[in-house]
Amino acid sequence: MSLLSRLKGISAQDRRMIEDIEAMLGPEPDEMGFMKNLFWGRFREDLVFPYPEESKEEREKCDALLAELEAYLKNEHPAILIDQEQYIPDWVLERLFEMGVMGLTIPEEYGGLGLGVTSYNRVLELIGRYCASTAVVVSAHQSIGCKAIMLFGTEEQKRKYLPIVAREKLAAFCLSEPNVGSDAAGQQTRCELSEDGQYYILNGEKKWSTSGALAGVLTVMAKQRLQNPKTGKWEDRVTALIVTPDMEGVDVFEKNRSKAGIRGTWQARIRFTNVKVPRENLLHKEGKGLNVALTCLNYGRCTLSAGVLGGATWALEQSTKWAQTRYQFGRPIADFEAIQQKIAKMAALTYGMRAMLYMVTGMLDRHDQDVMLETAAAKVFCSEMGWEVIDEALQIMGGEGYMTENEMERVWRDNRIHRIVEGANEVMQSFIFGYGGKQLAEQMLAIKQALGWDADQSPVENLQRIVRNALNPTLLRRALPLAAELFLGIRPQAPRIRNIHPQLWPWADRLARLVQQHAHYFKLVSKWEGDAIVTRQAQQARLADNAMYLFALSAALSDMDRQLRKGASGVAFERDWAAFEHLFDLLEIRIQQNLGLLRRNGDASMRRAAQAMLRYVDTLPNRDYYIHEASPVAKGTGKPVQKEHIKQFPGDRYVTTGGNGAAAESSAARSEA
Repeated sequence: MSLLSRLKGISAQDRRMIEDIEAMLGPEPDEMGFMKNLFWGRFREDLVFPYPEESKEEREKCDALLAELEAYLKNEHPAILIDQEQYIPDWVLERLFEMGVMGLTIPEEYGGLGLGVTSYNRVLELIGRYCASTAVVVSAHQSIGCKAIMLFGTEEQKRKYLPIVAREKLAAFCLSEPNVGSDAAGQQTRCELSEDGQYYILNGEKKWSTSGALAGVLTVMAKQRLQNPKTGKWEDRVTALIVTPDMEGVDVFEKNRSKAGIRGTWQARIRFTNVKVPRENLLHKEGKGLNVALTCLNYGRCTLSAGVLGGATWALEQSTKWAQTRYQFGRPIADFEAIQQKIAKMAALTYGMRAMLYMVTGMLDRHDQDVMLETAAAKVFCSEMGWEVIDEALQIMGGEGYMTENEMERVWRDNRIHRIVEGANEVMQSFIFGYGGKQLAEQMLAIKQALGWDADQSPVENLQRIVRNALNPTLLRRALPLAAELFLGIRPQAPRIRNIHPQLWPWADRLARLVQQHAHYFKLVSKWEGDAIVTRQAQQARLADNAMYLFALSAALSDMDRQLRKGASGVAFERDWAAFEHLFDLLEIRIQQNLGLLRRNGDASMRRAAQAMLRYVDTLPNRDYYIHEASPVAKGTGKPVQKEHIKQFPGDRYVTTGGNGAAAESSAARSEA
């Protein structure tokens, strides 16, 4: 049990949550990543300078693919039809397979192109510029659908499945369930080894599986009862399995549901009933499924960000062109400062999104050990800032932006989902705060437990413990600077950032001071809130956002350093330089606002207002409102879902073959008979 899970001032429920999260994340990596260092007030220049770049050979190979892909997207791709018909035609997927897009990161020996993460995200950015539905399908297929086989599969599994997903069939990822979203460890789907040890017997239901009804390969997460080798106790752990839809008992009972955006993507509901999964289809190790899932999500969060970046870039350019050519009061609306303010913000945020995204993909390409925070930050930053950009773009275009034929409203609808999927942003904020500051918080807690007064101990016990620990020189070296900072306001020095182009030193100094402030206020908030910080998610979000903004500024600083060292010039560089300057101003203002809100905020009245509203709504009858299908307290008591005028996508197959791929009679055909 960790120090954090032994906090005295938290509920048993919160303690169990902390223990579950720590078990899910596993031990800390040996090397602390860039963002974790920010919580300590340190700036690891070696992790962000120089700005990561692909090899010349890889970039040229990717450029050739991008040229072919853009010609197709611009001249042939039916983006409007896909949105209106809620379906990506088979010929579109076939073209993407033919170009190699669907197997872009799969090694060449298994039929793919063998390109890296950065190249893959460049492709997703381009697709996201034209069609978010297609971007999501490509991302789900390769970032999470078959990524587990690429990363954790045996050589036999790779030879068997990767050529299929590289050139022929889609792959899908089955993690979410009716009652499992961000709580990935709460799986209710289960598997158990058969008596003869030849199969895993799989039972359960999965939801939100993108392309699950179309896929030839499924990666499925399921709970398995296993004996802990250290304690001897039997525990539930998550195991990852490779499942194919021709296995007996695989029922795609709902292919898709109509939705606001990314309407061309299909999210399946799949039921597994006594499915016999061959033991050789185990991915990685028994009980290590969450390691598989969390690793894959690192890649999915990047490609999601790339798709948003593509959409935001198009929205920025389209709305700016509109502002230059749309006249009101005898002049273009781009002449008005209110519009210029929007354009400047959009340019700055888009520049920051790109700098952060390709910083993270570079880290993944060079196999940095500790990148989970960075991928989470990229997902949150790009989905939040991308939404701001697209929403402002629609505002600039006014009523015409809301009209279907101008496509802006589709981009607007398509990109709202990204703040929800791949880890809801609210959950990601708590994760960035908790995982980013965990090691520092544990050190502070250890010092408090060693030298602080404990109300549960007698005065004699307290004095004996404090005097004994006060004689420990190692403990004192950590405790005295912390006490000076928390009680006397004596902060450690700001880090020095000097491995950059001299022209950027003023911005480096600004960033260093912000890093110093971030670490200082993390410690102060931990002191102010005490054990209650575990549940103070509003405070967590402010510090998480600041860490995210600091990472964005670091990436932007590194990218601008790269451009200056290469002697960049011209109108594109001037655009980037102005966007860089404005990004620093915007994010520094947001950071300072958050720091102010840490001490002076409306959190207390917020909690009272929320509780009052909760009590009021509790008096309203469930039958008048929609209730979640898996609610443990109100399932089946809500307003019936109205489907009469909404397009439905019922399942049309229940495979009854034994896994040999032979044609099976569909449930629809059987019902007709």
